Amino acid sequence: MATLPAYIFHTDCLKHEMGPQHPEAPGRIGAIHDMLLIRGLLDFMQPYDAPLATEAQLARAHSSLYLHSIAAQSPASGSVQIDPDTSMNPYTYRAALRAAGAAVLATDLVLTQRAGFAFCNVRPPGHHAEYGAAGGFCFFNNVAVGIRHALDVHGLERVALVDFDVHHGNGSEDILRDDARVLMCSIFEDKLYPFSGNTPRGANMVNVPLPARSGGDVMRAAITGQWLPALERFAPQMIFVSAGFDGHREDDMGNLGLVEADYAWITRQIVAVAQRHAHGRIVSCLEGGYEPSSLARSAAAHLKVLLGLDD
Repeated sequence: MATLPAYIFHTDCLKHEMGPQHPEAPGRIGAIHDMLLIRGLLDFMQPYDAPLATEAQLARAHSSLYLHSIAAQSPASGSVQIDPDTSMNPYTYRAALRAAGAAVLATDLVLTQRAGFAFCNVRPPGHHAEYGAAGGFCFFNNVAVGIRHALDVHGLERVALVDFDVHHGNGSEDILRDDARVLMCSIFEDKLYPFSGNTPRGANMVNVPLPARSGGDVMRAAITGQWLPALERFAPQMIFVSAGFDGHREDDMGNLGLVEADYAWITRQIVAVAQRHAHGRIVSCLEGGYEPSSLARSAAAHLKVLLGLDD
């Protein structure tokens, strides 16, 4: 019998910083944690410390050459620029290992019925990290590491990834595009970083670019018309979520104009599919969301639905 849902976090994730003005800041996960505490949602969850991902776990989603390269670039002091938007301080590498390790632990907890679902409140995010490259604030592709752990270690045959970040998850697509065991469904704002996704790179991709200023109704229609039929046909045994809340109208990273109710609605659709096909098994990993208040409120709305408290 499943026990309390899992809430996975680690203080190492607060030590990675990319500069005082950088939007991907430690306060992001602190804001979520505080909101979940204030709203009493953590009372319904079991806390876990995110472990360090092992090289073997990371190597299911990344090349060994890349893994050795990113480890070698970790600075003893100061910072090292990886791309124009992404840098490492002395704590980044360990934080990235924790973020990927959180997805592995979450997978283990859910598949061994020690948790009904898991939410990973960790950073750095992951969905822009490709098989052999960091980028877009991301170092290791946390959800892809978790998905491959579910497939290769636990022996699942069909796993879905649902990505509702305002930016296209190019890294997840790069890693998972040829894996018939995975169905990836994503919505994202068109003509926005990383300027990809309009043409799916694999038959297992359901990419839905949305025009700027689409709003919640357009997003809901796109998911109803394109994601949900594909998910029903695929009948996943487990669902991973790249939970990016930067499509919120208060977040200037994107311009989709979504609100908390839209994230609650998306989550209800995910839960319904998971209950029909996957014994309710869901692992949700934080991706984007850069305005602390809207991020925290949206994540709380997401968790409230996952906890079955939104009635």
